[in-house]
Amino acid sequence: MVEPLDHELPLRGAQTAEAGGTTKLTDLAIAKVAAGAARDIPGVHALGLGTSRALGAIRGAVGATYEPAHGVSVEVGTTQVAIDIVLTASFGVPLHELASRVREAVFVAVQELTGLQVIEVNIEIGDVHIPVPDERTARQNEPRRGEKE
Repeated sequence: MVEPLDHELPLRGAQTAEAGGTTKLTDLAIAKVAAGAARDIPGVHALGLGTSRALGAIRGAVGATYEPAHGVSVEVGTTQVAIDIVLTASFGVPLHELASRVREAVFVAVQELTGLQVIEVNIEIGDVHIPVPDERTARQNEPRRGEKE
């Protein structure tokens, strides 16, 4: 009977060889990692500013692709990266706390997923999203003709 190999133990007499080659992480790949981490934080309404998001929606309507790293820019060195994020916060969220949570999440995600040392994450909260009430709700709350407020 043949016993199954235990893959956690090295095979006797086998030599481990490292494969040669290089790995390059593009700025876009690193920016997408940062964007994903920032979007996961409650209180982040969107990345980027309202006006640039509107232009992105127009580009999307004419067939251009959605850019998931919108609002994120990176400066990448050999082993280090600096990240700048512009975001729109949801109304009612303490902004300094939101910036701290985003900064921490981006630090952790980029370092773990890319292996690069994050030297800084700069957060700019450029807008606050205030939800507009639904038209039906607004009309229901308006006094009707002849009613007193």
